[in-house]
Amino acid sequence: MKDCLKWNIGEMLAALERREVSAVELTRAHLERAAEVEPAIHAFLRLEADDALLAAENADRRRAAGEEAPLLGVPIAVKDVILTRDQRTTAASRILENFIAPYDATVSARLKDAGAILIGKLNCDEFAMGSSTENSGFTKTHNPWRIGFTPGGSSGGSAAAVCARECGGALGTDTGGSIRQPAALCGIVGMKPTYGRVSRYGVIAYASSLDQVGPMARDVDGCARILQVIAGHDPRDSTSVPLAVPDYVATVREAGDLQGVRIGVPSEYFVEGMQPEVETAVRSALRQLEGRGASLHQISLPHTAYAVPTYYLVATAEASSNLARYDGIRYGLREGEGDGLQAMYRRTRARGFGDEVKRRIMLGTYALSAGYYDAYYNKALKVRTLIRRDFEQAFSDVDVIVTPTTPTTAFRLGEKTDDPLAMYLADIFTIAVNLAGLPGLSLPCGLDASGLPIGLQIIAAPFAEEKVLAVARAYEQAQPWKLPELP
Repeated sequence: MKDCLKWNIGEMLAALERREVSAVELTRAHLERAAEVEPAIHAFLRLEADDALLAAENADRRRAAGEEAPLLGVPIAVKDVILTRDQRTTAASRILENFIAPYDATVSARLKDAGAILIGKLNCDEFAMGSSTENSGFTKTHNPWRIGFTPGGSSGGSAAAVCARECGGALGTDTGGSIRQPAALCGIVGMKPTYGRVSRYGVIAYASSLDQVGPMARDVDGCARILQVIAGHDPRDSTSVPLAVPDYVATVREAGDLQGVRIGVPSEYFVEGMQPEVETAVRSALRQLEGRGASLHQISLPHTAYAVPTYYLVATAEASSNLARYDGIRYGLREGEGDGLQAMYRRTRARGFGDEVKRRIMLGTYALSAGYYDAYYNKALKVRTLIRRDFEQAFSDVDVIVTPTTPTTAFRLGEKTDDPLAMYLADIFTIAVNLAGLPGLSLPCGLDASGLPIGLQIIAAPFAEEKVLAVARAYEQAQPWKLPELP
């Protein structure tokens, strides 16, 4: 059964359909793989083995009865900000350490209905605030390519688990690059859909105007299959857009040459100080896309330089508001009961929140405070509009935009923890996509000299996920190299 760990999601489904493997066998193989590698990687906060095997038995019964479902029998894991009924969901925070979710998030329910086997909850930066999965309240996740290096964040557990073949695919969330950046650093495919394409109901909020759930898998087809299941309108999410969902799986299956596709290459995304091997690999990928028939066009996104400060005003302001609910009264941790209300608030939040969460709450509270609201938060909203207009102008001339996903490959754990600004700049190429609400995808496009993966980012206009997937699949078919297999 070790061979099944090398299969992508499409291969798993084909083998299940041919009865070459059962859902129980496939699930057990991934659980055994996780038990083998978790002592080194720490991708999971919890493996839900008993529930997973029961779900796998049910999947086998459904298949035996002739039922068809898009992910029937495929082992999937979800980031621990996504509620799964009757299981702990902590957002990797001590303040929610013992919180049992009373219901499924919409994306969890849709995965279950599609026959996916949810095998566990994945580590992340606390409340999805971070770029290295070092801010978890419980453990640090390591990059499977090199222990001691970051898998990226905040969905670092999701990326590491897929990379290490502990699950067929995973869900992450992306507020400023938290799917695409770890996908790039772990050499997998990760997609942030358009804001409003996937329901956020039952997803623990960080910054509500930026957060979006998305798929992570070992190839573009796997991402498309997961996205097909989780996308679509949800009346329980007021930001969910009631638009028809295209056939993403067919888009990937039918992807071929890129004749007539216009690719924008923004000069602002090739900056001084980025790792030279990243620029070399991305420019090589652009030539590969050109070889498939696409035309390359230099474009400008002039407000890119303001994306990082804009993001860290908007996101922290929303975080300050969203995290006010963790006060020790309604649910979660309570400390200092009997010492008075203010003392209980102070002790609960001091013990329950980690340093990075506290930092962002303070930044956001300051930006929203009287006397500073117009100077900081309101101005950031205006610049956000300018960033969105840059993309609107660009997409009037090109079909997609292609850039590096990250300025460097994976860095050592601890390397940037004493310099928050340096850590924040790890998302410099992904943040603007969230501010504009666009779909974006990262897929591997090479290795650096030390053997660490490099990511290529593909961006499209709102609700044009099929364009992103088609270009990504075309590159995946054209690339002249393959990632080496991890042991």
